[in-house]
Amino acid sequence: MAGKIATRTGLSALALAVALTGGTTSANAEQYLFDRLFGRNRAARQYVEPAPVPQTTGAVRVVPKVSSPSYYNYTPEAPVKLDLVSLAAALEGDEAKEQADTDFARAVARLTDFELLAEKKIAAALVDYYAENPNFIWVDENGPNERAKAVLDVLADAADYGLQETDYVVSPPSLDEPGAADERMAELARFELTLSARALRYARDAHLGRVNPNKLSGYHDFPTKPLEERRVLEVLAGTPVPARYLKALHPQNELYAALREELKALRASAEREIVVDPETFVRPGESHSEFPKILQIIERDADEAFLAEYGDILTAHRGSETYARELVPVIKAAQKLHELNPDGIIGQRTVSALAGESRAARIEKVLLSLERLRWHPSHLGSTRVMINVPSFTASFIDNGEVRLSMRAVVGSRSNQTSFFHDKIEYVEYNPYWGVPRSILINEKLPQLIRDPGYLDRAGYEVTDARGRRIPSAAINWAAYGSNIPFSVRQKPGPGNALGQLKIMFPNKHDIYMHDTPDKGLFARDMRAFSHGCVRLQEPRAMAAAVLRVSEEEVGRRIAQGRNSRQDVPEAIPVYVGYFTAWPEPDGSGISYHPDVYGRDAHLQEALQKVEKLRAPGS
Repeated sequence: MAGKIATRTGLSALALAVALTGGTTSANAEQYLFDRLFGRNRAARQYVEPAPVPQTTGAVRVVPKVSSPSYYNYTPEAPVKLDLVSLAAALEGDEAKEQADTDFARAVARLTDFELLAEKKIAAALVDYYAENPNFIWVDENGPNERAKAVLDVLADAADYGLQETDYVVSPPSLDEPGAADERMAELARFELTLSARALRYARDAHLGRVNPNKLSGYHDFPTKPLEERRVLEVLAGTPVPARYLKALHPQNELYAALREELKALRASAEREIVVDPETFVRPGESHSEFPKILQIIERDADEAFLAEYGDILTAHRGSETYARELVPVIKAAQKLHELNPDGIIGQRTVSALAGESRAARIEKVLLSLERLRWHPSHLGSTRVMINVPSFTASFIDNGEVRLSMRAVVGSRSNQTSFFHDKIEYVEYNPYWGVPRSILINEKLPQLIRDPGYLDRAGYEVTDARGRRIPSAAINWAAYGSNIPFSVRQKPGPGNALGQLKIMFPNKHDIYMHDTPDKGLFARDMRAFSHGCVRLQEPRAMAAAVLRVSEEEVGRRIAQGRNSRQDVPEAIPVYVGYFTAWPEPDGSGISYHPDVYGRDAHLQEALQKVEKLRAPGS
């Protein structure tokens, strides 16, 4: 069920610029790349750079920088001791309750040597609930009741949902040994409180996730999902089917279900027959010890048509560690079959597509994807847009059916696309591009200090805080540091960085989907090149889909040539996701992708810290 598997190949952004300019200097390559990405028009590209400003003596000017969001040192919530003293006092001191003198209340009074650790809100909910409801939920005269047994079964099966079953262990009460009735009731009270605490922990983990995503990095941005622990305990106490209720707290969407099925299949499967080092990289003419495995896998998985064309070549080079030139068409053909860029270079994405990842690596990616889905709403919506950064794709799902799926270009590692969800509100035609402050300061300020009139010639508009147009050449750009009091935007046109339209879901990260004049990057397998926004391969199709109009109508609005806006008929959820194990929207299976931003490692570390804090005796 591995499905389509993405791989990493391609030049760096600077190497791309060098290639496009035919091998210019590094400085010229960087300038050309910016011009191509951010829309300098043809005439502007022909201007002659002014002579360098003469250097003056004195301190060297330090050009300011705007820093990107950072990753944090994750600190999980430490469990606290259940305040049994407060609970006992509340039970003993409430004379208004006729039920205060119950078996449970008397048993709690005897728990002088009992220590139960639970998350702070869970511990508070236990005291709050049992102080007002001093009766057993999970115990009857014979010991644990049937409702308790059903919940214990759910906790024991936590691994089926990608959770850590040891986080919810509840020891059965010791009732076999003869003893006083009071001691027996105290043992049942220990079991009662522990089961309630662990059931609430399970409820939180299933509904919210074990990790708070917003404490991982500044790139993670999720609203707090509601969960009232006291209310959860009330429902568990009142429903005849508490096990069903606990299971319903997991995400109720097809992506979560598909990942659970994949996890089950992976755990039941054997390791791949041929395992290739995922870091293998081979160019034509080079040798590598893993290369024979690549050829073996291609030959093993080839159909009759493929073998008819390339079988003799594969046979002639069987076992060879040298990537001979005559094998290049074979590798390119294999890459095409996996919808990769057929460049003939064997890199991480080609290895992943042909050989797949190890069973352990795939299981880990599925576990992390299950955790990440818990941060999203349980019901994603039957109509939505799904963007997945590691797969570099964007899809439009309409009433549960995939209407569109296309390639996308996402943020580079230094300008990462954030991880959040929002709602699409409108489409803007022939848009202006407001240059983000980070780009203006980090990438353009050094040039503007040397050449203040650059923006005037390149087709940008500069305005002050009152909205008045200011010639770029009239500004002393070195005078403000990083607090530049001007706004810069690029006028609509064929060279505009946003192309002919953008699809807006306004958010504090200033991320949106848009067109681009640079179509060449869509042919690459690794497409992390933007400053954070999502460039679409078929922007008109996506705009038409969310607007519920035809592509011809979108084209007509663009052809008018003026900047305009069209609201969507109804707000559509958009999920800007990060899933290295991704359930393909068309139901074709799970695809696995490289961790382009290194976020898997951060999440793994955070989960390990949670497990360590929850471990018995910690």
